[in-house]
Amino acid sequence: MPRLAQNEDGEDKHPDKGRRKVHRQKPDKGLTPVGQYARNGLLSLLVEKSFMFSETPTFKLASGKMSSYYVNCKKTAYDAEGINLIGSVVFDAVKKYSPTAVGGLTLGADPIAIAVAGESFRRGSPIKAFVVRKVTKEHGTKSPVEGDVSAGDAVVILEDVITTGDSALTAIKSARDFGLKVLAVVALVDRQEGGRERLLAEVPAVEAIFTKDELLAHLRSQN
Repeated sequence: MPRLAQNEDGEDKHPDKGRRKVHRQKPDKGLTPVGQYARNGLLSLLVEKSFMFSETPTFKLASGKMSSYYVNCKKTAYDAEGINLIGSVVFDAVKKYSPTAVGGLTLGADPIAIAVAGESFRRGSPIKAFVVRKVTKEHGTKSPVEGDVSAGDAVVILEDVITTGDSALTAIKSARDFGLKVLAVVALVDRQEGGRERLLAEVPAVEAIFTKDELLAHLRSQN
């Protein structure tokens, strides 16, 4: 069951083992040259570390559906280079909404939110981070939302991968129950399986940094 991160010889294409091939996309008119460079780098790293493939549907998704490919964004989000690229690219995506904070359902959204908060501070436009618990703890404040946020704050919900949209919908409900105003949902990857459309019925805007088609196109460009 090969990982898409490997080259034709089955070698791990880690930066320490040679230069990574960076996919050159058509420039996004909304990005600076530095922003476009970061986006290209993140695409390459996601395919290298996070995109796995099998000839048969062997990956069970959170929805219960079986798939022939799987996107494990945590492999990239917990990488030193990856978390910095994510912070830069996702901050570029969320800043137009002018949120007070960003966050989403644990565990997938956690490193993304922290990365964006760090990047926002470096750029002089601080945005807070928060996390939505899957299960509310039975001690302390018993809050479903953790972080320096308060009722009335405007937030962007973050997600690593959109499939059915269920995780983001859970985060949206918890955020609203807490009193937060949800401006948008921003994800790293959209698997293009109807989740985005479901989310658009709940929030004004939904966007993904990359789609499944873009990841596959990058893979094919390496072969």
